[in-house]
Amino acid sequence: MTPTDDPAVRYFDAIAAALSGLEIFMRDDRSPLYRHGIVAKVAAAYISRLERSFACWRNRLGFMETFKISRAESGFPVFQNVLELENDRKTAAQRLASIPPSGELREEMADFILRHKEFPEALQRSMAERLYLEDVKDGVTFSPFILAQTAKVSVNPKSMRPYYLVHWGSFDGTANLPLIYMATVEDSSEAMVEQLVDTESGKLNDGIEIPLPVDGLLNPELAHRFDDFTEKNSAYSLSPLTVATNLDKDFPELHPKQLRRMVLGPFYSAGITEHNSTVSEVLSKVRKAENAWLLTWTIQEVYSKAEKPGRKGLWSSEPASEEFFINTDDLEAARQGVSSYEKHALIPHEAYQALYAAGEAEKIFAGYKVHILSKGQVISDV
Repeated sequence: MTPTDDPAVRYFDAIAAALSGLEIFMRDDRSPLYRHGIVAKVAAAYISRLERSFACWRNRLGFMETFKISRAESGFPVFQNVLELENDRKTAAQRLASIPPSGELREEMADFILRHKEFPEALQRSMAERLYLEDVKDGVTFSPFILAQTAKVSVNPKSMRPYYLVHWGSFDGTANLPLIYMATVEDSSEAMVEQLVDTESGKLNDGIEIPLPVDGLLNPELAHRFDDFTEKNSAYSLSPLTVATNLDKDFPELHPKQLRRMVLGPFYSAGITEHNSTVSEVLSKVRKAENAWLLTWTIQEVYSKAEKPGRKGLWSSEPASEEFFINTDDLEAARQGVSSYEKHALIPHEAYQALYAAGEAEKIFAGYKVHILSKGQVISDV
């Protein structure tokens, strides 16, 4: 079996090309996603984490033979691989200490080949393990859960509250899908309002320097609780409306005005995935295996249409609460529990041509914004 015939090689080549193309799309300021402002920039950082994870998994195959993907559903690796990557990251330094340095291994391999006239498989496995552990130990892979960061701080001049753009990531263990969350949250905590807001200008205090991004929620009194909340409320099975509503209820001082979730996947690869027979059949006819793939993603958004004022009474009181808008005129938006959503698809030019020639493009991409990867550039609005 040649390397190009190896299913693992074909899968890793395809997903590497897809994520590279997606990162190009995210970082291009001409991308239609850039109308969302900072969203594309934030998402690109998580895509980089995924690329590193796949590079690590590819090296891991050099000394471990097991690697499973969700062939019939997401097209991404199953959750067990993500857990193993995280566990290996924690023990990488200790394991590296027991493996000879790369230079020494190369010398031993060359010597072995000269003396035995055969390939040194055991030494090759040791080299692959070293490369793998060196890659995972820095911790910039896509973990099962990625703690929140505050990426932006500003002031709402109407409410005179500071607001934060906070993002975090999660790899859903049931759906086997990478998820990226972004929330715009106002903070009515007295201490934070006093510290951050210039009441005369309605802007941030000039004397406050905030070295963005800040790990965790900017409010230090709520940061640990917020981390716990996001870890427990990041499952794919929870709708964006449920996550936003839970956040609103659990934190009286925080007022979620907008929540976005980017769901990466499903991913389709010829001869590997099985979740759409039509797509698989057409992709199998693409001449170059590295172009026989299709990556989809969905951006979901829920936003507050109004804030119900809090009430303080002699016998009872209730905090302010958000009234989130759900587009009930759109059955799919109502089903997803969102104000709006966008479905995107990224596909190599050769694969798109194959789908178009087969008369399947219009049916497969109905409801999607299609982006075509061609010669290192992404062409949208096709």
